[in-house]
Amino acid sequence: MNRVVFLDTCLLGLACSSKNKPNPERVKCIAWLNSLRANGETIVIPEIADYELRRELVRLNLKHPGQWAGHIQRLENLKASNRYLPLSTQMMLKACELWGDLRHRGLATTDDKALDGDVILAAQAIISDAGRGEVIVATTK
Repeated sequence: MNRVVFLDTCLLGLACSSKNKPNPERVKCIAWLNSLRANGETIVIPEIADYELRRELVRLNLKHPGQWAGHIQRLENLKASNRYLPLSTQMMLKACELWGDLRHRGLATTDDKALDGDVILAAQAIISDAGRGEVIVATTK
């Protein structure tokens, strides 16, 4: 059974970064994504990661018009060429359960007032492919 690989915001941002500026980490990331595809593995762009990256790109583009448009287009291209996974109510309810459980056990991943995109991404991974194979959340952290 093939793996399903969910990209977190950091990896998504790296994959969408400028092709014109030398960046060995971007080159490695693109090569890794290409190897996943070549091996028949599914790359998932979770809506929460798209949101987190896009909001920053929009902010930067408003500050420096036109400078970040290429990044946004590369994000759109990645969404079109891989599996894009929108959020659902079920996923958000699962994220609430995870968030509460982590705090109950003293394992909070962010401040109590933060949205906590990592927990939402985990919920997307759990709900979308539960029990159907190996699911990986890929991150740079």
